[in-house]
Amino acid sequence: MKSNNYPNPFIEQRADPYVTKGPDGFYYFTASYPAFYSADNGYDRIVLRRSETVYGLSEADEITIWRAHEKGTMAKHIWAPEIHFIGGCWYIFFAAGDSDNVWNIRPYVLKCEGDPISSEWTECGKMQALPEDKTSFNSFSLDMTYFEHKNKHYVIWAEIIGDSSLFMAEINPDKPWQLSSMPILLTKPEYDWEKVRFRVNEGASVLKTHKKLCVFFSASGTGAEYCMGMMYADIDSDIMNIDSWTKLNSPVLQTEDLTGEVGPGHNSFVTDENGQLLLVYHARPAEHLTGECGTYCEESLYDPCRHARIKLVEINEAGLPEIII
Repeated sequence: MKSNNYPNPFIEQRADPYVTKGPDGFYYFTASYPAFYSADNGYDRIVLRRSETVYGLSEADEITIWRAHEKGTMAKHIWAPEIHFIGGCWYIFFAAGDSDNVWNIRPYVLKCEGDPISSEWTECGKMQALPEDKTSFNSFSLDMTYFEHKNKHYVIWAEIIGDSSLFMAEINPDKPWQLSSMPILLTKPEYDWEKVRFRVNEGASVLKTHKKLCVFFSASGTGAEYCMGMMYADIDSDIMNIDSWTKLNSPVLQTEDLTGEVGPGHNSFVTDENGQLLLVYHARPAEHLTGECGTYCEESLYDPCRHARIKLVEINEAGLPEIII
C-alpha cells in the first residue's frame, strides 16, 4: 500500500481547497481565504500557489490575484475558488456576496489569458443561465465546479431552492460563464447525515475513473457535522439523465472516520507527480469541539481553523474510489 507522506495539516487555515495540474506542468492551489469572527474580517481575496510538486504547494509563496470590491457586488464572502484551464485560458470560478447583502451570494468567473501567477485576471461577471431558465442563479448559489467529459463541458453548483441542492448543466467552453443547457437536479438532502444543523448538499468535486464518473459532495453544517457523500454514474451513460446516477446512502468520509480531525468536507482530486491519486479536503482540529482550537468562533463559518489536508485514494475493480483513512 502506498504511504501518505504529506504533512497534516497540509496548509493551515485554507478551506475548500482546490488543486490542479496545469498544461504547463505546474500544480496550482487555491482555497477560501478565511474570515476571523465576522464577514467583515476576511473572505476578501483569491489566492494562488504554484509548485512543480504537490508537496511543494505546502511551502510555496501565496499571492493574491484578485481582491473583493469595496462595495457593491463581489464585495463579501469570497468563497470556494477553483482554477480551471478551459479552451486555452485560465478561469477561476468563485462565489461572492454584496456589500449591502452579504448573503446575496452568486457564482462569478475570472479569466486569465497569460501566466496565472503574473498576468492580469479580468472579471467575466456572474454565471448566466439560458433565457428560458428562470431558476438558475436567482437564489443563494455557490461552489461552482467544472469538468469535461466526452468532449462536452459541464458545471455543477449548489443552490438553495427549498434546500441547498446540487445542479448540473452544460456550458459553452468559449464562454464558460454561460450555461448552454437547462440544468438537472443532481442531488438534494435526503438522509439524516445531510441535514445536521442545516439541510445542505454543496461543494461538488468530480473524479473520472476507467469505469465511473464520480461526484463527491459535502453535507450538513460547516462544523464537526460536515461530511462527504458520493454519487456515481457509469462512464458511458447519459450523465444528464438523473436515472444514470446512484447516490450512496451513507457518507464516504465523516468525523467518526478520523483521528484528531472533525468536519471533513469540500474536496478536490489530483494525481501527484508520483502517480498517487489524492483527495485534498479540509477538516478542523478535534479541539474545535471544545472551543480550544485557538481561533474558536461559535459561528463555525468565522472560525478559520478549517485546514487543507490530504488522503490517498485507490480505485477498486468496480471503478469506484476508496479513501485510505
